[in-house]
Amino acid sequence: MIRRILAASLAVSLLTACTSSPDPAPSPEGVDGPATTLRVLAGSELADMAPILEDAAKATGVTVEFEFIGSLEGAERVASGKADGAYDAVWFSSNRYLEMEPEAKSRLGSSERIMSSPVVLGLRTSAATRLGWTNRAVTWSEIATAASRRDFTFAMTDPSASNTGFSTLVAVASALDGSGRALDASAIDRVSGPVNGFFKAHSLNAGSSDWLVDEFVARNGDLDGLFNYEASLVALNRSKALPEQLTIVYPSDGVVTADYPLTVLADAPEAARDAHRRLATWLRGTDVQQRIGATTARRPALPGVPLPEGLPESPVELPFPETQASLKALLTAYNDELRRPSRTVYVLDVSGSMDGDRITALKTALSGLTGVNTSLTGEFCRFRSREDVVLLPFSQTPQAARSFTVDAANAQPSRDAIRGAIDALRVGGDTAVYDSLVAAYASLDAATDKDRFVSIVLMTDGESNQGRDLAAFKDFLKRRGDAAVTTPIFPILFGEAAEQEMKEIAAATRGQTWDARNGDLTRAFCQIRGYQ
Repeated sequence: MIRRILAASLAVSLLTACTSSPDPAPSPEGVDGPATTLRVLAGSELADMAPILEDAAKATGVTVEFEFIGSLEGAERVASGKADGAYDAVWFSSNRYLEMEPEAKSRLGSSERIMSSPVVLGLRTSAATRLGWTNRAVTWSEIATAASRRDFTFAMTDPSASNTGFSTLVAVASALDGSGRALDASAIDRVSGPVNGFFKAHSLNAGSSDWLVDEFVARNGDLDGLFNYEASLVALNRSKALPEQLTIVYPSDGVVTADYPLTVLADAPEAARDAHRRLATWLRGTDVQQRIGATTARRPALPGVPLPEGLPESPVELPFPETQASLKALLTAYNDELRRPSRTVYVLDVSGSMDGDRITALKTALSGLTGVNTSLTGEFCRFRSREDVVLLPFSQTPQAARSFTVDAANAQPSRDAIRGAIDALRVGGDTAVYDSLVAAYASLDAATDKDRFVSIVLMTDGESNQGRDLAAFKDFLKRRGDAAVTTPIFPILFGEAAEQEMKEIAAATRGQTWDARNGDLTRAFCQIRGYQ
């Protein structure tokens, strides 16, 4: 949200400046044409391109219609053919994920790089000074060593869900490997020890870069830093939303950079292909490249165009995994060995209104996390080794919670046991949402191992009609103080769920609501995994 507000304010300033210019820059030749809507599957961070794309529509006749999606999920949608006919182009931070998947790569047409932004570390200046990382080169080894001692804490997105998290994982693992080659399974094994130490300082997880930034700001100095796009960190500093500026650390042994290729799909109609050509040509014009830099702090794709003010020369680029096998090996190692484990309480409505198709949908969706969903995204949504999973069904009262820890040495029997408990859920009775949430907090409070990411997932199809009401629950949260907002609740809207109350629950705990009223409970459960 902060990023989008900043982008809008900068855009207004720039538009004002452009209006007052006596000699507006001409558009490149050949960009005008018939009015065309280009349907684009894209990364959510491109929302800040809206003011530039509005002017692109005036200059080229091409109106961009975005649908935002995560990197891996987007690659899977293209590979599966579900993007065929639904979209004309894709515009992600990188085409690397798509090009690793033969079915996705075969569906890509021509592509033009528009801009770039490396994934780097933003540290509160006081933390950077304390660590001695100002005004000198810092290596990934130094960063990993300090993190293993918890000399600082950081926020990072989930590598299974977001490009910034995966780019950070690739960069630290590649730099510590030191071979100069793209990572493979053996390299991942070699560096697993120090990379595991690096993640000891990982204190905030998220499924999207935007949510990560918003939560980092909301915590008001509680965390020392975050890994994100350089452009996002510059935007944070410009927003003055933080109590102190971030020092941007560019590891001297390299980074992974997003290069934002605008890519037409191979089966796009001729009109869309022409629109893609006109739009890409306009966006790569020298004046527009400069404007992109000034508005979004992304680097120009064209050589010779000045860098946005204050940015250093491009850092060293580290090699990206070259095969899908390497990508899967790295993500599997991250989920099952390297990351801090999580503990999640699933508060599940089994009241009478859930009878029939609804309880079947719930069981199917939740069972998808036990290893039976073999899609690319499903594979990385499954319950992870060392993870604590608590099932807390409820109707007119909270029922007995059942806790499972996924075995680190042999995970699948643990997942099978969870699936058995899900299959055993039975429906009947009224709905006590808030008493059940209080019971979920009690379950988390009773756990002895506190070194975990903790969260609550609430799935209900109706309004609470037993026990505490929303006001009483808010009083409960107030009495918990900071302990409430460090345990986010992620409500899933389903059936006739009370939307406004669910949003208030999420807001009070700094969680987020997920809408499955279209019936896609599986996707909702999977997307929430990025925040656990």
